[in-house]
Amino acid sequence: MTEADQKTILGIDTSCDDTSVAITRGVRVLANVISSQDELHGKWGGVVPDIARQAHRERIDGVINEAFLRAGRFAPGIGWDDIDAIAVTYGPGLAISLEVGIQKAEELAKRHSKPLLAVNHMEGHLLSALAANSSGRAPVAIQKHDFPVMGLLISGGHSDIVLMDGFGKYRLIAEKMDDAVGEAYDKVARMLGFGYPGGRVLTEMAKEGNPDGFDLPRPLYRDERLAFSFSGLKTAVFYTLKTLTEEQGELTRKQIVDMAASFEHAAIRHLQDKLDQALDRHPVTKILLGGGVAASPRVRAGLRRTAAEHGAQIFYPDSKKLYMDNAAMICVAGYYKLLRGETVKTLPDRAPRLALGDNDGE
Repeated sequence: MTEADQKTILGIDTSCDDTSVAITRGVRVLANVISSQDELHGKWGGVVPDIARQAHRERIDGVINEAFLRAGRFAPGIGWDDIDAIAVTYGPGLAISLEVGIQKAEELAKRHSKPLLAVNHMEGHLLSALAANSSGRAPVAIQKHDFPVMGLLISGGHSDIVLMDGFGKYRLIAEKMDDAVGEAYDKVARMLGFGYPGGRVLTEMAKEGNPDGFDLPRPLYRDERLAFSFSGLKTAVFYTLKTLTEEQGELTRKQIVDMAASFEHAAIRHLQDKLDQALDRHPVTKILLGGGVAASPRVRAGLRRTAAEHGAQIFYPDSKKLYMDNAAMICVAGYYKLLRGETVKTLPDRAPRLALGDNDGE
């Protein structure tokens, strides 16, 4: 085990509505604590920024303490003297939520004389499959000879395909034209009455439905543009449901689960189509998959099939927490920044619209 493998990082992520703090040693996750705010935002049908910021402020110190307690199970006696650096998300995300994490990281760095690592939240998702469990096992390890590596990031705010020429060297080759895939999941979930956060519920309900129950469009099919568009699919669901409710009143349970399954099937086909195009143009042997939508087993299975058709393997996190907004992935991204010597004394301003590749070491 090298000295680099022993570098211990405390990570903070307050990019949206989850307060998360993690501690890693190398890429091995010792603790990954997430305090969800779903119960606070559910009655509003979405994230309320002011409520999110206040909850972050109230919870973050307790989450930090809990991270040290949990890390102590695998590294007895671990404390601030053992921390080599503090990694924190500075974008993208909700500006006033990001601010809480940035301020806390700067406060802790000053108090404990630690260097800081400014991390792009999407780089965290990109590298989430590299996170190892407490026993040191990870889904994949990327070596120099593996590059270029492709990344597919599918979440509430992003539908991105990235080419990775090295750690910190990223080229965005496909992105959303309108709604991100996770955003479309949530909007269709609301149409079906699943509440907030509806995307996860839709994924569960889709298990019961017939994916061929409704004939939905295949976005950008045979379109040469390497981009994602989910707004047309979302609109098709809206008008199909509108027609049904006008004709019969309330939807039947079968119609609800069939629509959930049909929407997810169409969304997966769109992801497969664009991954197929990307692999035709940019052949690789390894693909990293990250983001909340990748938590769906059917999404992963569909993308695995597409990757295999091109002789590529697709890798994704082996922990449910690592698909969510979480600080362990921020630690992993921070670890590679630390190896590149990219520590800072003062963090950059919060960057709510930060793109992957912006200030990531290029």
